[in-house]
Amino acid sequence: MKQTLEYARHDGEALIADIYAPDGAGPFPALVGVHGGGWQQGSREIYRFWGPFLAARGYVLMAVDYRTSAPGRKSYPQAVHDVRAAVQFIKGEAAAYKVDPARVALIGDSAGGHLATLVALAGDSPTFAGGYPDDKHAAIATKPKAAIGVYGVYDMVRQWNSDQVTRPRDQITQQFLGVAPMDDRRVFFDASPISYATTTNNSIAFLLAYGDEDDIVDRAQADAFLIALKQAKFWARNAVFPGWGHYWMATSPEDPTTGSHQFAPRLLRFLEEKL
Repeated sequence: MKQTLEYARHDGEALIADIYAPDGAGPFPALVGVHGGGWQQGSREIYRFWGPFLAARGYVLMAVDYRTSAPGRKSYPQAVHDVRAAVQFIKGEAAAYKVDPARVALIGDSAGGHLATLVALAGDSPTFAGGYPDDKHAAIATKPKAAIGVYGVYDMVRQWNSDQVTRPRDQITQQFLGVAPMDDRRVFFDASPISYATTTNNSIAFLLAYGDEDDIVDRAQADAFLIALKQAKFWARNAVFPGWGHYWMATSPEDPTTGSHQFAPRLLRFLEEKL
């Protein structure tokens, strides 16, 4: 079953989600799905295949839209606040959507992987907490039980440096944050999930999935993030796919020719064990 709804309204803009729920009484574990697109584009539609797939296996998926950047408009920290509100919504409205609020995970791909892991680790930190105190569920903690990053950005300075070579006319991190690192390194640090891989956060289980031939987000980011998580004694694992690049999360896990189909067993095993 799919239901489309407004999960929050921030600065006059409606934030929309699609909720895919299993049949039965529940309560079920839930995932909040955050799309990629360089913080500039994309939509919740990227999870249109994953929603029914996960619902058929006993998981609720809440696929969300959030505010994106545009020429002359950064979307940080607004996008972070939007994803926080989505987690608060599914926890606060858990009974209405057959969700177990103690079993919530975040999943995101590319820029969505950045937002998902950043909210997982830092959503309740002073940097981001309290951005929209009038939200219905603003008092609810955003810390999840698990987080899944799929070819995500985990170090914003590292991504900025990589983009100087691969996309010099499209500085996606600079557009998102509204500043270059040489002008304000603090904001790049605050916006990087790796900055929060500390022992105080290590109750969250992590799965990091990526290809070893990704030319959009260097796999070295995920490798470094995994090491940082393990150093802080997180339960953290990776799923590295030889020959894979970027973008495959948008494909159907039911189609045996796709990357999503190959990733699905690893994801389901992780969810069964850790969510």
